[in-house]
Amino acid sequence: MTEEEFNIIQFLKSAVATGASDEHLKVGYAPYIRKNGFIKRTNLPELTKEALDKAVIEVAPHAVKDSILSLCDLDFMFEIKGCSRFRVNYNRQLGQPAMVIRNITYNIPKLHELSLPDILHTFVEYQNGIILVTGPTGSGKSTTIASLINQININSPKHIITIEDPIEYIYSSKKSIVSQRQVGVDTKSFSDGIKYALRQDPDVIFIGEIRDKETMEAALKASETGHLVLSTLHTNDAVQTINRIVNMFDESNRFLIRKQLSETLRATIAQKLVYSEAEKKRFPACEIMVVTSTIKDYITKDCTEEIYELLRDNTVDNMISMNTSLALLTDRGCISEEEALGSSNDEAELEKMFRGVYQGTKAYYE
Repeated sequence: MTEEEFNIIQFLKSAVATGASDEHLKVGYAPYIRKNGFIKRTNLPELTKEALDKAVIEVAPHAVKDSILSLCDLDFMFEIKGCSRFRVNYNRQLGQPAMVIRNITYNIPKLHELSLPDILHTFVEYQNGIILVTGPTGSGKSTTIASLINQININSPKHIITIEDPIEYIYSSKKSIVSQRQVGVDTKSFSDGIKYALRQDPDVIFIGEIRDKETMEAALKASETGHLVLSTLHTNDAVQTINRIVNMFDESNRFLIRKQLSETLRATIAQKLVYSEAEKKRFPACEIMVVTSTIKDYITKDCTEEIYELLRDNTVDNMISMNTSLALLTDRGCISEEEALGSSNDEAELEKMFRGVYQGTKAYYE
């Protein structure tokens, strides 16, 4: 295969047209795509180093085109007008160049188009506090956050500031004005971006990801001073999310952080996408935790394990556990019991639900 034979632009256009979500390019292998959560090898020839070097240079930002091949890791955005935006991770594997590319559509879906619970519509009405969307890579966090932000943008006269690395979805200011800042380009770091955002008359601040203690401290401060903060974490459920945040801090400070978090956290949305073989598509399953007075007490007293029982059994505060969500998707015929069990973190409990041991909230999505 010669370097002229692989056209990165045509490849990406074709991948988008097939409904792929990601592309994987590495030397010595044919390109791979991910569709509906599954990796699939294409029938294209194996990529040479020369072909991949040329592709990298073609999609790289102008500022690093001359130096990118000497770098080890870099995240950036690339756009094919009229097709899609792409989040590109350039990396090296065994000394050879490689790219992992995520497709970011122009269209920002509405919440109801994502088949998410109606309770999410009320979350964007909060005037302050923190809302966290969590889940593993590829679970739809970015799309859910984008939908929440765009609902505010369309319906509320506010100033929304996003701090991202890199910027993914692009918002056109509607009823709100939206300011988008990229780490490394428009601001030095997430924590710096939040600090200076507080001087830019914001109502809503979106932090692309909370990765460290400094960013968490800045987010807590922003939420305490009358701003609504939205962000993401790579955690699987509400209990893990709370523990991850608290464990960012020294043990001597953890009581104060639990107290601060109990006062600022408004809700967590943990989600995953479950593939249905029958429907040939993925459905979102999600755990919703709304911070009630009881939840506040559990967080403050470090009784986070009791939160899960409350999520499972609560039928009045619009909360739902992941297993209940999976059971509901099964009940509605979206996924099979086997597919639900394969996505559950507690298969034994879900099997009991299927046998009617626990009562799910079947009207939750209706």
